[in-house]
Amino acid sequence: MNIIFRFSFAYVLFFACACSVTAQNSNRLWVEIDTEVHRLDIRQEIDYYNSSTDTISEIVLNDWNNAFADVKTPLAERFSDEFYRGFHLAKEEERGKTSNITITDNNKTLLSWKRTEKNPDIVVIQLLNKLAPNQKIKLRLKYTVKIPSSKFTKFGYDDLGNMYLKSWFLTPARYENHDFVVYNNENLDDIANTVTDYDLELKLAKGFTVTTDLNTTEEISNNDYAVYKLSGKNRVDFELFIEPKSSFTNFKSERFEVITNLDGDKVVPEDQAKAIDCVVRFVKNNIGDYPFEKIVVSQTDYERNPFYGLSQLPSLIRPFTDEFTYELKFLKTYLNVFLNNSLFINNRKESWIHNGIQVFIMMKYIEENYPDAKMLGKAATFRLLKSYNLTNLDFNEQYSYFYMLMARKNLDQELGAPKNYLIKFNEQIASKYRAGLSLRFLENYSENNAVSSSIRMFYTENKTKQTSESDFENILKRQTAKEIDWFFKTIIHSRDLIDYKFNKVSKTNDSIYFSLKNKTNVNNVPVPVYGIKNGEIVFKKWLEPATNNSVYSIKRNDANKIVLNYKNEVPEYNLRNNWKSLKPFFPNNRPIKFVFMKDLEDPFYNQVLYVPTLEYNLYDGLIPGMRLHNKTILDKPFIFDINPAYSTNTNTFSGSGSFTINQNYRSSRLYNVKYSLSGSYFHYAPDAFYTRFNPNIQIRIRENDFRDNRKQLIYLRQVMVNREKSAIISNDNSSENYSVFNAKYFNTKTEVTAHSNFVSDVQLSDKFGKIATEFEYRKLFENNRQINLRFYAGTFLYNKSNSDFFNFALDRPTDYLFDYGYYGRSESSGFFSQQLIIAEGGFKSKLDTAFANQWISTLNAGYTIWNWIEVYGDIGVLKNRTKNPVFAFDSGIRLNLVTDYFELYLPVYSSNGWEIGQKNYNEKIRFIITFSPKILVNLFNRKWF
Repeated sequence: MNIIFRFSFAYVLFFACACSVTAQNSNRLWVEIDTEVHRLDIRQEIDYYNSSTDTISEIVLNDWNNAFADVKTPLAERFSDEFYRGFHLAKEEERGKTSNITITDNNKTLLSWKRTEKNPDIVVIQLLNKLAPNQKIKLRLKYTVKIPSSKFTKFGYDDLGNMYLKSWFLTPARYENHDFVVYNNENLDDIANTVTDYDLELKLAKGFTVTTDLNTTEEISNNDYAVYKLSGKNRVDFELFIEPKSSFTNFKSERFEVITNLDGDKVVPEDQAKAIDCVVRFVKNNIGDYPFEKIVVSQTDYERNPFYGLSQLPSLIRPFTDEFTYELKFLKTYLNVFLNNSLFINNRKESWIHNGIQVFIMMKYIEENYPDAKMLGKAATFRLLKSYNLTNLDFNEQYSYFYMLMARKNLDQELGAPKNYLIKFNEQIASKYRAGLSLRFLENYSENNAVSSSIRMFYTENKTKQTSESDFENILKRQTAKEIDWFFKTIIHSRDLIDYKFNKVSKTNDSIYFSLKNKTNVNNVPVPVYGIKNGEIVFKKWLEPATNNSVYSIKRNDANKIVLNYKNEVPEYNLRNNWKSLKPFFPNNRPIKFVFMKDLEDPFYNQVLYVPTLEYNLYDGLIPGMRLHNKTILDKPFIFDINPAYSTNTNTFSGSGSFTINQNYRSSRLYNVKYSLSGSYFHYAPDAFYTRFNPNIQIRIRENDFRDNRKQLIYLRQVMVNREKSAIISNDNSSENYSVFNAKYFNTKTEVTAHSNFVSDVQLSDKFGKIATEFEYRKLFENNRQINLRFYAGTFLYNKSNSDFFNFALDRPTDYLFDYGYYGRSESSGFFSQQLIIAEGGFKSKLDTAFANQWISTLNAGYTIWNWIEVYGDIGVLKNRTKNPVFAFDSGIRLNLVTDYFELYLPVYSSNGWEIGQKNYNEKIRFIITFSPKILVNLFNRKWF
């Protein structure tokens, strides 16, 4: 049976006076909702007032619900960019759309409207007569809205009969700077609606409840349905929650009502109320009065923007109490809703203001209410963890490390960049945290609470009306006597890094003389210098370095150490070069600190991390070892990684190691170069080892748009191999000791719906020279079927070898460069010979002609039959010297159980005939088994970076 809801938005018309704060636009809607198919049939009236100085001939309406219409919208493309498959593979009934739109004016004259392929979630209405400044027009609309599933964005319908609605109806876009603001729905909560008053009449079937941040003015019910009348003034959007049974609880707090269903099952209602009251009072004192009578803080809002790191761990190992977790979850979500509902900025282009105020207030809340809180909570009290820098950091210091994580990867973006240009980790975490850190930096520098007072003034003067960054900037400048142009030029609107170090330091008993080196050449960004005596601060002074040659003089106050940015007030790139000892004959070397597993960077120690390792190959057997490295969570300019190990089969030592210099380039598409020297020592046969040295350079190139998933890499290396002669494996002399120069170029673009990868490869040595190219393409269709294509072609420039060792391989490369993770690399029969590496020819069947010493060309293809079952087929031509070209093919079934981790290939028909019916078929099955955790890390990284 269909259940019918009925909505109406009614607007009380404004009879203007210049000082009024009432919005001058209104909506009137009548909505019937069929909950079985989640469809809304809508009649609507919009009173649009032209408050600009322009005469306009069209009106733009935001129709963000239509962003869910198909897999080609900007929203769908963003899902694909971030490797979310759910929307692309969704059923048609799970997606949303807006259809059957008719629009008339007050005379019931039909108006034309249009969408564009670029903006499918925008409706542009063509007016019959131009609308002059200070004139109003009434628009009448009829249309149908199909609500999407909530699994895409958390808003929509779910399987329990709930409907969480936001930005689901047509509403006028904001008009500024002589044009309408046209933003696509990219799941960023930044819709550019004009400020509007609402009166809402909601009719719904008996048994459902309504929760909203609009005011409830009347309730009427009978045996079949209930009617709710709601109203709201000066709003840009609102949320509506329709549930069979309400999950929300109401808390009265001073002059307004807090309605929340934030997950707090393990927190008693009294403690929830106490936390809510504490947060509400704190925000009022530090920002201002909320202008509306109700605010809804929902679990949905929190899940869209969680407090990362706070509650992602299972409750059994969570380092924070349930009460603390609930309080901070509520604080973060409340601030987000509070600011979005009442401070109307351009939240796509100037989102740093909301983010900065939110994180700044969060940090201030912790400082005042939990000054002793640590980043890892109660884990900081564990004796075994006392030596870790990670456990000793104060709670608020985590914000700096999340930002620095991206800066060290050269993936940070300027705070003033539009939100839709930010990569996911920046948009969700790093840029938000840096915005708050930057305001705290300015607060500390001003030394008169200039930022705190500016936030209160900015909010009070601008709540419920459109405002901008320039308004905030003007208030900040009025509140401090210091010059702060550098803050907006360098901190907000550039990617410039801040990194100071001491240059020359001398001292007397009374004074200290020093100059600073500005390593990144930023202009006039201040930095504090501290004097430390036995761990205590004896002086602090803010410096404003203009040049690298400036000499400063400070009274010593018995300090035995001077430190720049001691309390990390400045979001500085490197803290490891910020201190100098004033003790006589002190060498200034940091002591070595050994740390188990992983840790955050500690600027006062040289950290050596150690972790037991366990590897395996057929010849060495189990290979236990101890890895020693300096890879903390933040990337470093110099990395060493040494892994001595023991071969249990041969009772000899083995292992590997590498040294890397990592150099970032900030202002070009060539953004990173790595210079490395690596080596390894293992067995390639039961009685013979190999030694491999590999000096190499990796040159990484990216697009100017950081969100573009296209990456390019130039890889140059010299591979030097010394293979001990084996009595078991037949080698010719040319394959024992050799050196190969290898140059590769990679061009890759990967999304969830499509993947392409081009590789060119040149190898030169005294024994051979060859070139090869490889192209891969993958396409995911809406029916969850996927096609995979791979083309490979290679030819020898010259070939002086008489063995197959350096030849092109059809199905099992010899891996003379020792790049692949073979478990039994020299096996020609048995289980380990069935390990498959998709490289060179890429065949799965073992054919008579397995190598080519002149040229090779192959095509590999695969197509999904159902879920993880695929068919594959390979064709190729191999050419050997003095022989005619050989055509080869194979086909079969691929069981793609866990991609790149566990796959099986079952041959069916090939150049060998019907393999499935031949003897010893089990020996023809090929497998991919990988134990590398690096692949899992890459799967995570691609969604965030």
